[in-house]
Amino acid sequence: MSAKKLKVVVTRKLPAPVELRLKELFDAKLNDDDHPFTQEELVEAMQSADVLVPTVTDRLDGRVMARAGEQLRLIAQFGAGVDNIDVQSAVQRGITVTNTPGVLTDDTADVAMALILSVPRRLFEGADVMNSGGFDGWTPTWMMGRRLAGKRLGIIGMGRIGQAVARRAKAFGLQIHYHNRKPVSPRIEELLEATYWDSLDQMLSRMDIVSVNCPHTPATFHLMNARRIELMKPEAYIVNTARGEVIDEAALARALKAGKIAGAGLDVFEREPTVNEELFGLPNVVLLPHMGSATIEGRTEMGEKVIINIKTFADGHRPPDRVIPSIL
Repeated sequence: MSAKKLKVVVTRKLPAPVELRLKELFDAKLNDDDHPFTQEELVEAMQSADVLVPTVTDRLDGRVMARAGEQLRLIAQFGAGVDNIDVQSAVQRGITVTNTPGVLTDDTADVAMALILSVPRRLFEGADVMNSGGFDGWTPTWMMGRRLAGKRLGIIGMGRIGQAVARRAKAFGLQIHYHNRKPVSPRIEELLEATYWDSLDQMLSRMDIVSVNCPHTPATFHLMNARRIELMKPEAYIVNTARGEVIDEAALARALKAGKIAGAGLDVFEREPTVNEELFGLPNVVLLPHMGSATIEGRTEMGEKVIINIKTFADGHRPPDRVIPSIL
């Protein structure tokens, strides 16, 4: 089958240059009004397309996968994470799954670092005061936050993004600690002056700031549960730019309201787009609308990766970003 004849269904609106290239290369059906696909729309797309281009907001579980048409041979995810896709079911049906790793590393790490700065230094609280006209002048004891230099940062997940966060944090004088499935190479540890903790529990009890940078998998669901949040110091902060499901959001809200921890910065949520209402209105919480990867450059590069994966697959070769279920 010629690549130009491949029917490609895209579930959300993508950057204009990406959509233009998709239309040039393939028989592309785009989502011009950017509405979220219903489950039935997803099934309809999977029954008509040769290639589906979903995003993290599309839930492709085993039940949806079972209704896919025989012609569907590639799911080219627009995104690095694939926790929204039952990859095992796809592979069993002969459907290849690809993603877009690597291009969002710096963008996501920038937002993580912004939250690491914003929450202890109360930057959003200060901005709210200014926007509401409540600034009456400087005083020595008003809006005092916490100094970053010399504090301990504990990174959960030392992959590409975790390491990028560590590089930024080191420049601000933070001490780097991390928990991972296994230690990074000695060269990287030396470069980042990073300390590995085999025990997440022990690391959490000693950190001033915790940054969640691991993927969402069955093993990491509610990794930060009520018990582990309780281990954190009362003056500690937590930041999450990875996946909302890694933190028990209800337990976090209770801990914040009870003063068990000092604050939180969240860019992702457990049941997006729904956010636990107990998190709203708390002065020590910064909430962002899942914008960690939201740069023009990053989203365009994601689209370019999608196109490369589709084109390579159409040409009969293995796509460069094929997802292997055994390594998830």
